[in-house]
Amino acid sequence: MSNSQPQSIDACVRIGHVHLKVADLERALKFYRDVLGFEVTQRMGNRAVFLSAGGYHHHIGLNTWESAGGSPPPPGTTGLYHVFCIRRVRRWRMRCAASSRRELNLKAHPTTA
Repeated sequence: MSNSQPQSIDACVRIGHVHLKVADLERALKFYRDVLGFEVTQRMGNRAVFLSAGGYHHHIGLNTWESAGGSPPPPGTTGLYHVFCIRRVRRWRMRCAASSRRELNLKAHPTTA
């Protein structure tokens, strides 16, 4: 076992894309496409959708391969809690926050960004 400090990842690293298992593909698509504005780059029937910003092959993959009709995780369990897209346009951020809470019945989550 080494006593050396672990090296930090380079500050210029960015997440290329993320894949999410969802229970309801259409509900997830309504949020990521219609509220946040990502564009559909590929669709695999009612099982998967890939979305992008700016023409990238995909930033977000949504699928129901092992999760169709699944329940939200119970309180106190692990899972993806928060995703934040960096965009320095206040109006866009306000629209996303209001639309997501209203249309998808989400709870507000305060951020410092």
